[in-house]
Parts: sequence; structure tokens; C-alpha cells
Amino acid sequence: MWRGLVQCVALVLALGGGAAPLAMAQGNAGQDAAPQGTFVKTVYGIFEMPGHTARASEFGKALPPVGYVSFCGRGEDECKFTGGKAENLVLTTENWDQVQQVNRYVNTKIRPATDMELYHVPDYWTYPKDAGDCEDYVLLKKRYLVGMGFNPDELLITVVLDENHEGHAVLTLLTNRGDYVLDNRRAEILRWDETGYTFLKRQSQAAANQWVSLQKSAPQVLVSTKAK
Repeated sequence: MWRGLVQCVALVLALGGGAAPLAMAQGNAGQDAAPQGTFVKTVYGIFEMPGHTARASEFGKALPPVGYVSFCGRGEDECKFTGGKAENLVLTTENWDQVQQVNRYVNTKIRPATDMELYHVPDYWTYPKDAGDCEDYVLLKKRYLVGMGFNPDELLITVVLDENHEGHAVLTLLTNRGDYVLDNRRAEILRWDETGYTFLKRQSQAAANQWVSLQKSAPQVLVSTKAK
């Protein structure tokens, strides 16, 4: 079954990708250019321009979402990874296209539905087959990307407050150009500080079942019972 899922995504990848968050112009040295208006490249390296926060700050340990704890209690492989060197993904045209296509494919493939509608409980995390809510989209995107060779410690399940101050789950991609967010509510992959969300907590790069706070004092929230 898993092999079939990967093959299905591979077919989608062949259809073409979206624009990357960086200009992929090749210089004489064959290096990718920095994101326009965000970083400046010099002979001494790439430096962040003032007024931008490429990466979310971490503020110690946090409790994982209750739904994630139950999900892990079922023995899912997602919960078993332990981090390596905690390095960020080096973005290229090829791997960005893969991320774009997986995000678009899952957003299109899965029909929005609440856990109450599907499982008759307020919060149930699982890999969706044809319908699910926000955390189900996240789990499936991460499974596809890891199956395609991405490191799981570059793909962190993240809990946020949306524009209505309700709990929501997204997938954070840690890259050398900043933290980018795969979201079932929008097709575009935005940098975390461009989403309008309040970032509460996410998985640690050290291990899947360890979580870190993205707020100095983060409230405990239930991931939204809304489908989308």
C-alpha cells in the first residue's frame, strides 16, 4: 500500500512544480541566489536583512497535543524517529518542486471533514484515506515526503492559532532559507512569519515525541475541531 502511495505522488510530480521561495538563478559558481528582499548574499556568506525573522524561536519543552499522544500510542512509525544532526534542508529547484507538488496533491486529494464527522470523537489523529482535518493533512504530507527521502527532522508537526484564535495544525519545513509552512488551507507555501498565525509549539528536531514551545508562555489548546 505504501509503495502505491509513493508511486502516486511520483506521478503527480511529473506534472510540474510551482515557483520556489527563492530565485533559482545560477551564477558562475553554480549556487542558488538568496530569496529576494529577505537575504543578501556576499562573499562572506548569506545574511538576513533587517525586519525579517526567518526562523521561529524555541522556548524550551512543551507538552505534545493529546491527539498526537493517542496517535503514537497506536505504535505509528511517525512517532519513532530520533533526530540526527538537526540540519536544515538545503533548498534546490528539485526538492522545492517536490515539496510544492506533495502539498498541492494532498490538499486536493483529501476532502475536509471533522473528526466528529468521521470518528465521532473531537480529536483523532490518523493518516487520511480520502477525508480528514488539519492534522491528518499534516501527517500524510510528512509521510509522503519522508518516503521520498526527506529527513523527518526537517519536517515538524506544528500547532498554531489561526486568524480566529482557534487551534490549527500545519507542517513546518526547516530550510537554509527559513521555516516554511505547508498548510491545508492555502495552496501557497509561505514562510512562517508571513502566515498571520500565532505559532505555539512543534515537534523537536531531537525526537518526534518531544515537543518545544514557540511561545515563552504558550496556552494549551485543542487542535481545531473544524475540518478546514
